[in-house]
Parts: sequence; structure tokens; C-alpha cells
Amino acid sequence: MNRRRFILQSLGASLALPGMPSLMAKSVGGNSALQAAKGAGAGAQRFVAIGNLLGYQVKSLFPTTTGRNYEKTTLLEPLWENRNHMTVFKGLDHGVKGGHFAVHSFLSGVLNSEAQNRPDGNVSIDQFIADEVGFQTRFPSLTVGSEGGIHGGCQIAWTKSGVRVPPITGPAELFERLFISDTKERQARRVQENQVQASILDSVLEGANRLSRQVNQEDKDKLDEYLTSVRDVEKRLELRKRWADQPKPEAPFPKPANKNPVQDLPMLYELIALALQTDSTRIATLEIGGDFLPQDLGIDKSYHGLSHHSNDPEAIAHLITLEKYQVEQFNKFITRLSKMLDGDKTLLDSTAVLFGSGMSDANSHKNSDLPIILAGGGYKHGEFREVPREGINKVPLCNLYVDIAQRMGVETDTFGSSTGRFS
Repeated sequence: MNRRRFILQSLGASLALPGMPSLMAKSVGGNSALQAAKGAGAGAQRFVAIGNLLGYQVKSLFPTTTGRNYEKTTLLEPLWENRNHMTVFKGLDHGVKGGHFAVHSFLSGVLNSEAQNRPDGNVSIDQFIADEVGFQTRFPSLTVGSEGGIHGGCQIAWTKSGVRVPPITGPAELFERLFISDTKERQARRVQENQVQASILDSVLEGANRLSRQVNQEDKDKLDEYLTSVRDVEKRLELRKRWADQPKPEAPFPKPANKNPVQDLPMLYELIALALQTDSTRIATLEIGGDFLPQDLGIDKSYHGLSHHSNDPEAIAHLITLEKYQVEQFNKFITRLSKMLDGDKTLLDSTAVLFGSGMSDANSHKNSDLPIILAGGGYKHGEFREVPREGINKVPLCNLYVDIAQRMGVETDTFGSSTGRFS
């Protein structure tokens, strides 16, 4: 078997040993970093992020009064019953520019085009956390979105190697992932596939061990990056093997049909709530993309076209209708989590839910002063908080991500463009 190229098709990963001018590598080995213990379930910390590709009308979102006595705005009105369970932030962003082409930095703080020389690339916070604690559940994370709309579909989740995580594209597929078990024949085939792939991984590591002991620094960095990819595949393989014989939770209702992004949104939220409740995962993302069609809300316009409204009152009114619907579904999700028991608390108490966008104003292509709402997660809520947006006191959005990661049990003091932990 050619040690330079192994393809694990069912894992979706190509493990090609990179070419190195000095053809030398340090010895590698050791056990998998994957821990065998199952998650505790009740009381465990969870994280959900919801992103919108085209932003929100921030003039209709942000209040003018900070603190606990902030006023009700048009887009906050659907959330008013949950105001004590959430915090509205103004002034948080990543300091990036690029309009639509920077929206993908929402959960990473880093542009994909500028991530090549960073140790963690433009990894998004959901995948960053999943790499550390995702082994505790059947699915390290769930990425839900669409492959339609502008810019090639969902781009909310990114791996450390700069690869977009392909989304689960509708409630039917998400339902199958959560509740439909493989047939016995398929389970047997998976056992065989796992054995073959484990053998391939052993050969990969053995081949690396046989390489010479000394390398120049450039080749050392290249080999370390390669072995990180190998270990990532190893973790996914061991996770799949561990859950192969474990039955999935019983489905609470029949498999739903895919309709359209507007009508599917409530069901996607419900399935994510059930994924958390059944401890199938503790990390999920949902992106509302450019194929969220106004026609399904009775508006005969394109979403992207409306977002470039040029201050036309009618176009802005249509956008408010679209965005208010999205906020209403988010509110129902928060309320749903608050009704689900999790030990002696509720699922909302243990789930930090981030809602917002990598775009603040699609009309002017602004990626600054992002619309950000954080609900649940054991935080002290009930305020509208405005943070410094300029100078040495500026607070990056990634500071909040550091805090979320630490609460999830990840030992880190930095993430993306952070300058510290959010206070």
C-alpha cells in the first residue's frame, strides 16, 4: 500500500502524507486522545449558535437605554417575555471587513482568506469546543443550514484546517440522524469499514514512524499539521465505533417532510432542542441562509435584493417582517428549552444560546457593531449592554467566545481575535 495516499471515503477525509524536501520526520505514536467515558447528560453545559447570512435591521433592534431598563424595540418585541433570560449586546464584532464575504467569520473571528498561517486556522467556536468535549456524545456537534442561496450555502462552521463543515440541510435529514438506527446489515458493513479504516490509520502512523529522525523546521511543522489531521480522523473513527451498537433515542413523532426554509425553521429548532434533551449532542449551529424566501411569507421580492434596500421604506418594512419571523422562532426555541427539565434545572439554564449575524447592515455591507443576543447558559441576564467599540478598550466578540468555551470545560485563554475573557 502506498504510504503517501490513503483515502477514507466514508469518513470524508483524504490522508495524504505531505511531500517534504528533507524526507524526514520525528517519531510518532501513543494512544488516541479520545476519552472513553460517556457524558453525564443532566447538568452538562451546552452551546447553540444561530446565525443569519444577511443580518438584521439594527435600528429596529438596538435600544437606546442601556442596563436593565432598556426599552422594547420592534425586533425585540417578540422576545420580551424572555428578556430576563437573555442579554442584548451592542459594540461586539471581529474588526473584519468584506461585507457578504466576511459573514463566514461570525463564529471564528477570522477570515478564511487570512487563516492559512494560524495554528487553528479559522476554526469556528462550535468546532473548537467540539474538538475538546464533543467525544462525550454521539454527535460531537450538529451543523444545520442549507446548500442554497448566495455564496454557496451555509458557511457558519469551519474546522481547524479551514474546511467548511457541510450542513444538515433539512428536518428530514436531521430527524434521521437523531432517531433512525441503521439496519443490521448496515451495522455489519460499518463494523467491517471501521476495521479496514483502523488498519489504514495504523499503517499511516507506522509509516510516519519509519521516517528519519531529523527534519528542518519547515518539514517539522508540515508533519505536525498532517499528524493532527490523522488524529482527528482517528477520534472520529473511535467515536463512531463506540456508538455503533448503542440504540438511538425513540422518535417522539413521525419523520417530518422537508418543505421550505421558512416553514422548516420551527421544526429545525424543535429537533435541535430534542438533540440537546436526549444528549445526542451538546453543540449545535443553525444558519438562516440566502434561500430563506420572502415569497413563503407573502412577499414577492428576493431576500438579498431586499437587504440592499437603499433606505426604501417599503423594502425595510418587508425585511422587518422577515426578521421578526426569525426572532419569533428564536423566542419559541428559548421558551422550549426553558420548559425542558435538565436535572433540577431547565435545559435553558445549561445551554448558552447565541443569536446574531456576521453582518450588521447588508445595505452598506457592514461587519461591525454586530447584532448579538445571548440567552441561557447560567449567565446573569436581563440587560442591554453596550461595550467600547474603539481604542485599547475595544471588546472583540471573540472574548465572549472564550468565556463560552471555558464554561463548556475547554481550557483556553484565547480564541480567534480575542484579547482576553469577556467580563
